Amino acid sequence: MEKNSYIVEQAYKTPLINFDGASGNFELKGKSIPENSLKFYKPLLDWLDNYVQNPAPKTNLKIQLDYLNTDSTKCMIDLFRKLEQILKNGKGEIIINWLYEEGDDGILAVGEEYKSFIKIPFNLVSFPV
Repeated sequence: MEKNSYIVEQAYKTPLINFDGASGNFELKGKSIPENSLKFYKPLLDWLDNYVQNPAPKTNLKIQLDYLNTDSTKCMIDLFRKLEQILKNGKGEIIINWLYEEGDDGILAVGEEYKSFIKIPFNLVSFPV
């Protein structure tokens, strides 16, 4: 399978999605409050179905969301579950870096919740405002 990329430019209500299948460097950045989160994230989740079959040796996901709505939270869980398949299938390493502004306890709490139940190395990384 050719390792392509999945890229969506950032908009007011949707994040930048830059998933480079060849390098394994993935990034989500911005706000995630689309009108229909399931519809917005479905093409990415479909792309990930193919990626996890033949991933890069190391997958690095950097997430820096300012805000996400409840539907987006569920989509993130779906995304993490798909990425867990890489580890379960012994097809490579994966690490998630959840970036949040110092003092943004809401985004930190969301990251802590994800970290508590996914089986992927998950780092909570603060940065100055």
